[in-house]
Amino acid sequence: MPPVQARGLDRFRAVRSRTEELAAPLSAEDQTVQSMPDASPTKWHLAHTTWFFETFVLRPHASGYRPFDPAFEYLFNSYYEAVGPRHPRPQRGMITRPGAEQVLNYRRYVTGAMLDFLTHDRRCDELVELGLNHEQQHQELILMDIKHALSVNPLRPAYRAATPRAVLVPQAVAWREFEGGLVEVGHGGHGFAFDNEGPRHRTWLDAFAIAMRPVTCGEYLAFMEDGGYRRAEFWLSAGWECVNSRGWEAPLYWENKDGAWHVFTLSGLEPVDPSRSVCHVSAFEAAAFAKWAGKRLPREAEWETAAGVLQGSGEVWEWTASPYVAYPGYREPPGAIGEYNGKFMASQMVLRGGCSATPEGHVRPTYRNFFPPDARWMFGGIRLAEDLR
Repeated sequence: MPPVQARGLDRFRAVRSRTEELAAPLSAEDQTVQSMPDASPTKWHLAHTTWFFETFVLRPHASGYRPFDPAFEYLFNSYYEAVGPRHPRPQRGMITRPGAEQVLNYRRYVTGAMLDFLTHDRRCDELVELGLNHEQQHQELILMDIKHALSVNPLRPAYRAATPRAVLVPQAVAWREFEGGLVEVGHGGHGFAFDNEGPRHRTWLDAFAIAMRPVTCGEYLAFMEDGGYRRAEFWLSAGWECVNSRGWEAPLYWENKDGAWHVFTLSGLEPVDPSRSVCHVSAFEAAAFAKWAGKRLPREAEWETAAGVLQGSGEVWEWTASPYVAYPGYREPPGAIGEYNGKFMASQMVLRGGCSATPEGHVRPTYRNFFPPDARWMFGGIRLAEDLR
């Protein structure tokens, strides 16, 4: 077997195994629960990432392949209209059957068929690479979603044991200035990228400065103590509506216990560490903090231009001030795969950078994550920017 092909098989095995490792600490009950409509059960993520390979690779390209269970085509489709009808997203937690063990059997069946296919056929290498990156996205979603599910459990169970962390000394914010001008942004075509990362194009930037590190919990606490959640002047109108209708008074997972702020983590409830990057804030909260601080959020072209020198990138996803829209010249890929990114280019904001839950090797400067501006359960944080006059 050629070395390139062997490396491809090893990568396929590694990504598939990693997904199952993330699910391993969870009980069958943990894997079935759906704590809110935007989240999905762990078991569903395990099945959907398997459905992707079965639907887009094995069924159309593997001669003689027989689906594991025809009913799974309906149960584990996410949003691909071209593939056919699907179970409603808010009701994924109602899928008590198939059980967790049967879903693992489904994964083994499809993984075995894929390894056999990839050993003899390389026509679908690009599609398989997309599937692996898609699965890595769901690895992060598994951690996002189970964190939310465990946080609403009255017992506050931990997903994993706490590990010792270095005590950090808060540092003053350093800034990096950029002259602006005509810059190129977007993926340059070497290595994998999602379709929404290109095409590479030119855009104009006025001079700007960007903070070298993300905003810390201590800095965000100062915003809160200065009445940040009670002062409408800092908030976009839709954000102020969220503050009042949803009772926001702190980032998601924060709670005040006996006068001290604590935060629910994947290792359970912990005291808020003022030196750590603030996490689980919405775009509305990020923009409000920035206005309170006399700054603004970076635009995504600014963030990408500065990416090579930024410190702390990859700790938390960083909200930008940019709406999620197509780059100039963008074209959706043909067929059902074209529904992957383009159809969501409305009412979402771009985040950049990656976070502690992002799989290794899945971070790059051109990566465009996107969520609605009121979303808080992803690992979203803040980096500040300002105009230079």
